[in-house]
Amino acid sequence: MAVKITGIDAGSPAEKAGVKAGETLVSINQNPITDVLDYRFYMFDSHLSLLLMGQDRSLRTVELDKEEYDDLGLEFETFLMDKQMGCHNKCIFCFVDQTPKGMRKSLYFKDDDTRMSFLFGSYTTLTNLKEEDIHRIIKMKISPINISVHTTNPELRVKMMGNKTAGEKLRFIKMLTDGGIKVNSQLVLCPGINDGEELERSMADLAQLTPNLQSIAVVPVGITKHREGLFPLTVYDKEGAKRVVETVEAYGERFLKEHGERITYAADEFYLKAQLPIPTAEFYGEFAQLENGVGMMALMDDEFTAALEDAEDSGEIVNATVATGTAAYDFICGLVERAKEKFTGCNVQVKAITNDFFGHEVTVAGLVTGRDLTAQLAGKELGEKVIIPSCMLRHEQDRFLDDMTLEEAEEKLGVPIQVIENDGYLFLDAVTIKDF
Repeated sequence: MAVKITGIDAGSPAEKAGVKAGETLVSINQNPITDVLDYRFYMFDSHLSLLLMGQDRSLRTVELDKEEYDDLGLEFETFLMDKQMGCHNKCIFCFVDQTPKGMRKSLYFKDDDTRMSFLFGSYTTLTNLKEEDIHRIIKMKISPINISVHTTNPELRVKMMGNKTAGEKLRFIKMLTDGGIKVNSQLVLCPGINDGEELERSMADLAQLTPNLQSIAVVPVGITKHREGLFPLTVYDKEGAKRVVETVEAYGERFLKEHGERITYAADEFYLKAQLPIPTAEFYGEFAQLENGVGMMALMDDEFTAALEDAEDSGEIVNATVATGTAAYDFICGLVERAKEKFTGCNVQVKAITNDFFGHEVTVAGLVTGRDLTAQLAGKELGEKVIIPSCMLRHEQDRFLDDMTLEEAEEKLGVPIQVIENDGYLFLDAVTIKDF
């Protein structure tokens, strides 16, 4: 399927060659162009032959020369140049199925697009791919890819994912790693289903795919209060979480000896549920699974410690409130107390936001909604600003999950909101510098 060109960047190689908006890009150097991966892979050569189709369906060829790896300067209707691939699974733990009605349409779309995994770090199950798709990934060196595995037991994977092909598609993971593609994997654990011996099996099976199997993230299932009619699941209690951490760390030590890397890591949430100390930053190696909540606290603590050592007290008075989820509350309180010991003007309080919207079992900051934030902070003495982590906002950073905008939240609270990344240096600045 060819793709329509919607715009041309001024001064770009495409403009200089006479390419016109409204034309359709059929092929580059005789390679058909169907989506963003084709385009990015084939446009890098210094000499290109573009086959274009006009609105009257007439064909013409344009030759152009450019610097190798320079962009052509073409714009398309969508970033992917194609429709985003949806999910073919009916996972027993799917968070989308636990989302209440009445929210924006995009929150109900189940993404399972390998291209999004490569480009933005999202996770894909591979269940909607064919073998030729895997060969294409290998040919184009689309790496790394993040894969939701959940279990390496084929029968159990079929049960957990509600897809009769889920088990047989596990072979695609080995095809990718054998083909030189780097893979980060995740296991979403459901108590009594894919933990225990099944977890041990999955970690051992995946470790055999090293070195291109880079990491295994073990994360707990998330359960909201909106599970009417869904598969009965429970959350991890303290003892259950502790068993998971002990199992993952034991296998990590084994893999460290066998492969020189721990490979497998439990999410920070497991440590918090188990009331165990978070490992040091060195434990996590290259932090391959930060976006999955693995090692985020260790890295932030390490950065904060370094920032605190180098910082000097300016005497500036900072009255502010840090808002976070209930899971990270104690951790954030600890950082603030350390800041207060060195900065005499740090008058900062920390507020844990209980998740009334999704349910109290949901404790992470990334799922705090604007309405919970404002309802629980409104009318309180907040200081001169409220500090929140960027994970509370959608990718565009302009609004919360429930569509409340930053401006609406600020109006309700009566103070500005400072949004910061998960970064220890930025956090220290936020709690010790008045202006932002």
